[in-house]
Amino acid sequence: MPDTAYLDYNATAPILPAVREAVMAALEVAGNPSSVHGFGRRARRLVEDARAEVAALAGVAPARVVFTSGGTEANTAALATASARGSGRRVLVSAIEHDSVLETVPDAERIPVTPDGTVDLAALDRMLARGGGTALVSVMLVNNETGVIQPVAEASRLARAHGALFHCDAVQGAGRVAIDADPLGIDLMTLSAHKLGGPHGVGALVVRDGIPITPVLRGGGQEQRRRAGTENVAGIAGFGVAARIARNAADGTDRLGRLRDGLERSIAGAAEAAGVPMMIHGRAAPRVANTTCVSMPGIPSETQIMALDLAGVAVSAGSACSSGKVKPSHVLTAMGVDAGGASSAIRVSLGWATKPEDVDRFVDAWSALCRRRARALAGP
Repeated sequence: MPDTAYLDYNATAPILPAVREAVMAALEVAGNPSSVHGFGRRARRLVEDARAEVAALAGVAPARVVFTSGGTEANTAALATASARGSGRRVLVSAIEHDSVLETVPDAERIPVTPDGTVDLAALDRMLARGGGTALVSVMLVNNETGVIQPVAEASRLARAHGALFHCDAVQGAGRVAIDADPLGIDLMTLSAHKLGGPHGVGALVVRDGIPITPVLRGGGQEQRRRAGTENVAGIAGFGVAARIARNAADGTDRLGRLRDGLERSIAGAAEAAGVPMMIHGRAAPRVANTTCVSMPGIPSETQIMALDLAGVAVSAGSACSSGKVKPSHVLTAMGVDAGGASSAIRVSLGWATKPEDVDRFVDAWSALCRRRARALAGP
C-alpha cells in the first residue's frame, strides 16, 4: 500500500533492502546445512556467519545463540527450561509481558508494575523474599505497547540473589537500546528478526553457558541438540544482516526520537485545541525513541485504527499477535489505567523508513478524530 504511512514497526518492520538481497541470495543455496558435502557446507557457512552477527548484537559468543522460528518459540523454550528445574518451583513474570510469555505459564506469579509502566522492583524483592524456591524470573527489556524500558539489570540482580534464572524478552529492545546479555545479568534472552527489518519466522534464544536447554522441538541434532529441525537458512541469513545493521542504529535512533517527540507535541496540541482528553502512556519513564502509546477516551481503539487506516495511516492497538482482535490492553490495565483509557489506546511506532511526512499524515488524521470527538462531547 504505497499511499499508506506505515507506523506499526513494533508489530513488524518492513524488510531492509540489504536483508532482502541476503535472503534472495540464500534461497539459491541448495544444500542442507547438516550435510557434509560442498552444498551443505555452503549453507552451514551462511548459518554460522549469521550466528556470529546475532551474537555480536547480544554481546555474547556465537555458541550461545540458538536459532528458532521466532520470538514466541524462544520464549516458550526459555520457560520450558525453567519448568525443567523441578516441579513446585515458582515462576515470576511481569504483568506487562507479551502473551507468548503470559500464556505459556498461565499460573506464573505476576510481578506488578508502577503507574509509569516499569516493573515494581520493591514488589519483586518482596515476592522473592517469600521463598519457596524460584526457578525463573522473566522481565522484558522494552514493553511492546508503551516503549517503556524496564530495569532489567536491577531485576536480574534480585533474581540471582535468590538462585533464580533470569529470562528477558528483548524482542523490542534490539536495535533500540544496548542488549549486552552479560552486563545486564541475563541468563536467557529472546530475539526476533522481523522487529529489526529482518524476515518473518526466525528468531533466537541466547543462552548463558552452562544452562541446559529443554528443547521444544525434538528429533535431529541441529543447534547443538537444543532445537531440532532443518535450519531456515534464508531466514537466518537475513537475520544476520538485520542484526549487523541494528548494531549501528544510533544515528537512526536520534532521528526517530526527534520525530516521535514532534508527533507527541502535535497531538497534545490538537487535543488541547479541541478540548478533548488524551493520555500518552509511559511518558514519565525512560522509553525507546520510536514508540508512542496514546489514548483518546470515548473512541474505541478499533474505531481509531479503522479511521486512521481509511486516512492512509497504519497503526495498531498493543500487540499484533491476537489474530487482528482488538481488546483492552492488559499492559495499560496493569499500569492502573481505567477501562476507558485502556480500551481507547493506540500504538504508533516508527522505524527505519519513516519520513516526516508520514508523521504529519498521522497527526492530521488523529487531529480530525479529536475534532470529531469534540463535536460528540458538545452534543446536538
